[in-house]
Amino acid sequence: MKQNNKSLFKGRQFTSEIILWAMRWYLKFPISYRDLEHMLADRGVQVDHTTLFRWIQAYASELDKRIRPHLRMTNGSWRVDETYIRVKGQWVYLYRAVDGSGQTIDFLLSSRRDAAAARRFFRKALKQPHTVNPRTITVDKNAAYPIATKAMKRNGELWRYAKLRQVKFLNNIVEQDHRRIKRLVRPGMGFKSFMSASRPIAGYETMAMIHKGQLVGAPANDTKAQSDFIAALFSVAA
Repeated sequence: MKQNNKSLFKGRQFTSEIILWAMRWYLKFPISYRDLEHMLADRGVQVDHTTLFRWIQAYASELDKRIRPHLRMTNGSWRVDETYIRVKGQWVYLYRAVDGSGQTIDFLLSSRRDAAAARRFFRKALKQPHTVNPRTITVDKNAAYPIATKAMKRNGELWRYAKLRQVKFLNNIVEQDHRRIKRLVRPGMGFKSFMSASRPIAGYETMAMIHKGQLVGAPANDTKAQSDFIAALFSVAA
């Protein structure tokens, strides 16, 4: 059950305004928790970096959930690829998809790179309110994708006329888009667990969507409108 807005911030030493400000900055820019600690101290707010870590763990995925109904519709040209994220010294896979114009469709962190993981990713993407059943799905030569899409077509989960294109150079748009997420992950010096990785990554992806202008009512170049919208999502005065 979703927490109401009062209980969401209950027991925190700092106000919801400070928490949301810190969350937005951490998820938008390539900074570490210690960097953010110093930035807040410069503004007269003394917060330990471990507290900032707990805030991101608590609220980044909540932001992702709350923002979904307010995203602009993406188109039916899907560009799908995976990139690598290090978790506890091991590489895991971040499935990502953008549409033909570069708008984020969805993402999924997975411990495996196989047909089952591909199906989970496609199912998750298809459930989102801002996505449509794809006309084309452009992927690399990973053999898991044909297996996954054929199974989903048989089960009626995927439009049977959707065309799978395994042409690597056509996927440049999503490969370039990986750079934004990799740039944000780097200052964190790695994640200690799968869960502690999945939550901030959800926040990184959400802020990237906002930065791209996918949020209805908050243009890509209007930071004030974006911060006001996020505050409203959490019922906090901006």
